[in-house]
Amino acid sequence: MTGSRIIIDVIDIAIVSFVIYQLLLLLRGRRAMQMFVGLFVIVVVGFIARWIEFDALNWLMSGLKGLWAIIFIILFQDDLRRMLAQMGQSRFLRSFVKLEVHESIDAVVSAVKAMAAKKTGALIVIEREARLMNYYQTGVMLNAPVVSSLLVSIFTPLTPLHDGAVIVSGDQIVAARCTLPLSQNPYYVHTLGTRHRAGVGLTEETDALVVVVSEETGQISFALGGQVSRDISLSTLRERLSQLLKPQSTETTGS
Repeated sequence: MTGSRIIIDVIDIAIVSFVIYQLLLLLRGRRAMQMFVGLFVIVVVGFIARWIEFDALNWLMSGLKGLWAIIFIILFQDDLRRMLAQMGQSRFLRSFVKLEVHESIDAVVSAVKAMAAKKTGALIVIEREARLMNYYQTGVMLNAPVVSSLLVSIFTPLTPLHDGAVIVSGDQIVAARCTLPLSQNPYYVHTLGTRHRAGVGLTEETDALVVVVSEETGQISFALGGQVSRDISLSTLRERLSQLLKPQSTETTGS
């Protein structure tokens, strides 16, 4: 019985340690980190006070823990919301949860239709299995829902975020004004503009899907696996996104 209790305690401690470690990773570099450290200190002091039976100090620390937690939630609700969104986008959770992508596809196609009609240049990246965290960090984090009007607004010329790529993950616009690697394929160097080369360049390194709208012609292009299909129709774009973003997309891509 004692042996099984020890095993349970070890597993319990390991789970708690893992949760705290992941929480620290998510909060790293944010204002909420200082508050979290303060709360952690109060918990440790309360534990020590209870262990050495300092009743008054234990009572004070117990009261502060509840108050500190409430203040933490109120002051840093935006940071916590972003943190939970990142947790929901993790590859580990994605293996258990099938996200509905139809609404995101509809929003992207609708935005592309509007921008193609007005010849508004656009570069939209859709994340799949390979995480694009390095590319998030080159732009401005948004963590906003995928809405057609928001995509169109982002790429409107002369607005602060119009230059660069938008990265979509699941049902979220994660970041805008992101910098992507340019394709060094000799053929594309001489035949594609910078926006198209950036879209192809990213697909050479990741499994992401990239949609490009030309500001010169309004033509729609689609890039995947280092290849680009130019001047495709909206129906073809919708069909390809629907096919490649379903749960078995990896098998579909390979075929």
